[in-house]
Amino acid sequence: MDRNAVDTRPAVPVDAAHLEKAVTLAVDSVANAGGPFGAVIVTRDGRVVEGNNRVTQDHDPTAHAEVTAIRRACAELGTHDLSGAVLYSSCEPCPMCLASALWARVDAVYFAADRHDAAAAGFDDAAFYDYFAGRLQELPGTRAGTGLMTVRHERTASAVAPFDAWRVLETRIDY
Repeated sequence: MDRNAVDTRPAVPVDAAHLEKAVTLAVDSVANAGGPFGAVIVTRDGRVVEGNNRVTQDHDPTAHAEVTAIRRACAELGTHDLSGAVLYSSCEPCPMCLASALWARVDAVYFAADRHDAAAAGFDDAAFYDYFAGRLQELPGTRAGTGLMTVRHERTASAVAPFDAWRVLETRIDY
């Protein structure tokens, strides 16, 4: 992937101090047996919420720094909507973290190191980026040519029942 494929237009002003804080959190994370990633969220009202990579500490493959920061910010604000917030990350967010920022309605994401820097340190998500970009039909893996993971639509008779229940629920909270 082209290193210049990332949008560099300053839609929301970047704060270098918050970006440096994310990098400091990443270095501290390494010193505390975590992964080399850190993140800072600045909410619409100016609150600063930090997150570090906790994958190995929590035995949770989704506990990336950005996701940890998003979870903390949402819990602190009592909402699932971080509209107006800015996410600063020590490294380019992986596809999962970027999707999490999109779901949280974060306004902007700024990162210090890029995916190529991460790959050079052993964190290579290139296959994930290629898969989600439609450049791979299946993820390459180690299971004797079966790919990394099977993902297939298997329709059941009750497949849409949860959505039917959701549509008629008058107390639902849309997101």
